[in-house]
Amino acid sequence: EISACLVGSEMCIRDRYQRRVRGFPMAKYVFDPESLHQIAKDAISKGKGDMELIVDEIVRQLQTKYKGHINLDREWVFNNAGGAMGCMYILHGSITEYLLIFGTPIGTYGHTGRYFFVDDYFIILQGEQWAFEEGQFERSVWKPGELHHLKRGHCKAYSIPELCWALEYARGWIPTMLPFGFADTFFSTLDVKTAYRTFMIYAKCVIKELLQFKI
Repeated sequence: EISACLVGSEMCIRDRYQRRVRGFPMAKYVFDPESLHQIAKDAISKGKGDMELIVDEIVRQLQTKYKGHINLDREWVFNNAGGAMGCMYILHGSITEYLLIFGTPIGTYGHTGRYFFVDDYFIILQGEQWAFEEGQFERSVWKPGELHHLKRGHCKAYSIPELCWALEYARGWIPTMLPFGFADTFFSTLDVKTAYRTFMIYAKCVIKELLQFKI
């Protein structure tokens, strides 16, 4: 009986471990795309095209709904990735999620990146984002209030024709995105100061979440 019990326990532990490795259920997500989409649409409605008001409303709602998980230090930092350049404010950073506001008032274009372990949700707050996939002859266009979902394992070419600001949410194994996120810095711009600031902001957020037992 003891032997059977031990074997049963071992099988249970092995099964749970394998399910965790395959599906990563140990990563307890704080956010969900549907709620963030609604918050963005509410902020767009209340902000009436004023990005400062839109950002204020997003931060207010996020802090109310996800208190303790939002970075209230509004540190804007440049971001170069995939040939595109913009500016971002990291609202949340952890090992399995990030949430930020990203955009540019002067336009840019580049590669989205191909992430095998991350889903990316890009909710337009102002302006437009254009994109296309291999074999696509006409561009896809996302406007304020619309959500662009980049699924795991997929990539696109994208463009911000004039200006665009968006609430961006990624969920999955975020560290696997970092090589793409920092490649332009190390092999093109050599803007070490921006890379340092980005890393420190993200690291501070991750440590804050780990102290709350959130990975």
